[in-house]
Amino acid sequence: MTVPAMMKAAVMTEPRLIVTEERPVPQPDEHEALVKVMAVGVCGSDVHYFEHGKIGSAIVRYPMILGHECAGEVVAVGKAVTRLKPGDRVAIEPQTTCGRCSACKSGKYNLCPEVEFFATPPIDGAFAQYVKMREDYLFPIPDSLSYEEAALIEPFSVGIHAANRTGLKPGSSVAIMGMGPVGLLAVVAARAYGASRIYVTDLEPVRLEAAKRLGATHAINVREQDAVETIKALNGGSGVDVAWETAGNPRALQSALLSLKRGGKLAVVGLPVEAEIPLNVHFITDHEVDIYGVFRYADTYAAGIEILASGIADVRTLVTDRYSLDRTQEAMERALNNKSGSLKVIVYPNG
Repeated sequence: MTVPAMMKAAVMTEPRLIVTEERPVPQPDEHEALVKVMAVGVCGSDVHYFEHGKIGSAIVRYPMILGHECAGEVVAVGKAVTRLKPGDRVAIEPQTTCGRCSACKSGKYNLCPEVEFFATPPIDGAFAQYVKMREDYLFPIPDSLSYEEAALIEPFSVGIHAANRTGLKPGSSVAIMGMGPVGLLAVVAARAYGASRIYVTDLEPVRLEAAKRLGATHAINVREQDAVETIKALNGGSGVDVAWETAGNPRALQSALLSLKRGGKLAVVGLPVEAEIPLNVHFITDHEVDIYGVFRYADTYAAGIEILASGIADVRTLVTDRYSLDRTQEAMERALNNKSGSLKVIVYPNG
């Protein structure tokens, strides 16, 4: 395949300003492949960096390229690459790790202190026509899976990781607080792991309706109903086996905790602005609640591709807004300002 010397990239040059620039096409080393990026989802973290220029201690160094939910086509490979060839369609796991530290060797490579993650300062992301990636973080996708669906494997992986962390089992009841894209895809993960009752909460009707289409058994608008009381009433008076908080909202986290039965498990997925949030310690100890932090994911992509390729849910319905690369500024503004209408915004660097 002919690979150009230069490419277009959507570059954030200051807070809330993205411009299209010409950049050299990355040159893959012997263990890397060059991927022509076909679809990139706009993530909540992208929006936060766009609006505020930082997330916690991660501070943007301008200029920077955002975007990490991505998929594309391999166009060139390094001389040591054995698993891939030009023409392969791939989902891109947007992180590389050292492979040597105790976290990597124990299988928790998401906790590697040397991890380099797309669009996390100072690493550039995928709002560009080409990216390079180590071959072990590229996963071939079947022809039946679109590039948009393959890009959604990234946020879907968070739900899979939450399911693994909390030991979700067939027949379990689960409450998922917050129906942003991660929460919506967590509904699909809960279905895939066999949850029999999936209770979801949110403020926006469009998101609750989307959750029901994806398999939620009960959708609760917290503007109209008390989440904890409603979940227990629907669940036969008992709390749920597992609760995942995916919104990064303090009240949602408190509700997730209080929705649990005795011996229940809580996963903290969403990141609130505040580092410290009051939680009912008496409830935690009296109910012997297990609490799990969820930081990205590890070893989820193969399973994620298999699950979505099975047709368990039509996640393409989540894509509500589509933009070309030179309209990335508009895409970010849309994701920032249209939370009541947009579910997933996708940018097409080569479309």
